[in-house]
This record gives sequence, C-alpha cells and structure tokens, in this order.
Amino acid sequence: MPGTMLAAGVVACSATLAVGLVTAGAAAVFAQRLAGAADAAALAAADAGSGAVPGVPCDRAAEIAAAGGAVVLRCELEGLVATVIVGAEFARLPATAAARAGPPP
Repeated sequence: MPGTMLAAGVVACSATLAVGLVTAGAAAVFAQRLAGAADAAALAAADAGSGAVPGVPCDRAAEIAAAGGAVVLRCELEGLVATVIVGAEFARLPATAAARAGPPP
C-alpha cells in the first residue's frame, strides 16, 4: 500500500510539472509570434510612411497585425520612423509587444 501511494504521488507531481512546462512553452511561442506581428506591422507602417507602398501607415499596420492574430493598440509615425504596439490574449490574459521600424539615424 505505501508503494502505491508513492507511485501515485510521483505520477501526480510529474503530470503537474509537465502541464506547467507545456504552458510555459506555449507562452514563449505566443510571445514570439506576437513580437513578429509587431515587427511586421511596424515595417508595414514605415514602408507606407516612406511612400514605398501605397496606403495610410497605421491602416497598413492594422492589416498586417490582424493577419498575425493581433490588434494594433497604438501606432505613431514620427518622420519615417514607425512605432507600433500590438496586443492579443493568451489564455485570457492580455499580452502586448512593441516594435519600431524606419531608416537608421
């Protein structure tokens, strides 16, 4: 009987650890995807701001962010430098990522 309880405890601890590690891994992947969406949105806004592509910079950023599963929370264009903050939810928790794009100083 004591061996059964020990085995059940080991299995329960292992399952809890596995679930925690999978959740942490999924959060890391989500964060990288959100950062990629922010980068792409900032690049799209900077390209539109410079005239390289047609369109309104922040509208282009919103289109690209939506394609990446995010929503533009803030978009600013100062000269040719675009700063974009995007957001999305992971497991009902809000997450944000920011990116800047433009020519070098």
